[in-house]
Amino acid sequence: MIYTVTFNPAIDYVVRTPELVAGAVNRAQSEQMFFGGKGINVSCVLKELGVQSVALGFTAGFTGEAIEKGLADMGIDTAFVRLKSGCSRINVKIKADAETELNGKGPDIDKESLRKLFEKLDGLKNGDTLVLAGSVPPSLPSDIYEQILARLDGRGIRAVVDATGGLLLNVLKYRPFLIKPNNIELGELFGVTLESDEDIEKYARKLRDMGAANVLVSMAGDGAMLIDEQGEVHRCGVCKGEVVNSVGAGDSMLAGFLAGAQQGYDHALKLGTACGGATAFSSGLAERKMINEMLGTL
Repeated sequence: MIYTVTFNPAIDYVVRTPELVAGAVNRAQSEQMFFGGKGINVSCVLKELGVQSVALGFTAGFTGEAIEKGLADMGIDTAFVRLKSGCSRINVKIKADAETELNGKGPDIDKESLRKLFEKLDGLKNGDTLVLAGSVPPSLPSDIYEQILARLDGRGIRAVVDATGGLLLNVLKYRPFLIKPNNIELGELFGVTLESDEDIEKYARKLRDMGAANVLVSMAGDGAMLIDEQGEVHRCGVCKGEVVNSVGAGDSMLAGFLAGAQQGYDHALKLGTACGGATAFSSGLAERKMINEMLGTL
């Protein structure tokens, strides 16, 4: 089973208007609502691909209830810890002549609720996959990823980490199954600017030497590269289309890779790339029809 963790889920309220005028009343031409958070995005795209997962994390208040009900209506299993106070956040995303976002802070997570999450993670079994993605809320310990992986160490659980900076580097000692930096983040980890495939491969291999089994590097318009657990290089081009949405494309790539991994890493890389492209070219997360169309172009 695949488990995803979203510490600070949200309702993404997407509003479209011709222009945004500060200090004036602006009226929406259209509006949509999505259930957001990097782990939730992974679970949603896995569901679209026919792969079941369990979404873990924290929810609070009436917005948290809406997130849980919405995911259940989509057929996604959840096991969130309900916080005693606060409300899960609402992120307002205004798409006008320029894109503007106002992201909520989210509720504080108390120690007792964190203990309950640890208890749920203790139920994972040998062969399960745990996806840790995104930043850490201020109310949680900054080393929470390390705490989780230390607790699960030696139990045969495949850890997938999509994070940046020290948050990523500090978990490599636990030998995660997969990490997914983009090429810019990869360069920032080592304080360099990557200018070629050779540069990207060189520093991706450094992350393998530091403990990661598989390193998946997304490269925007240049496609993606995977250095697998055997040290082999896999390369995939990019999907062609008009980008209309930048939210969730990386999470979609991660979901596609996990869904396709049993059929080999070349297929996993292509499916991941197709899922990322399908999200980038859609108003929301990737749907199966668009994913199949993207696969046909790779």
